Amino acid sequence: AAEIIQGIAIALKTGATKANFDATVGIHPSSAEEFVTMR
Repeated sequence: AAEIIQGIAIALKTGATKANFDATVGIHPSSAEEFVTMR
């Protein structure tokens, strides 16, 4: 999970939005799935 959080933090610091994450596919099985399906 730490790798996912680090990647999300970098993306957010460079201007990514929740909509950007919603437009991606979460890697299965991982916590990334939960992030892209969270509303």
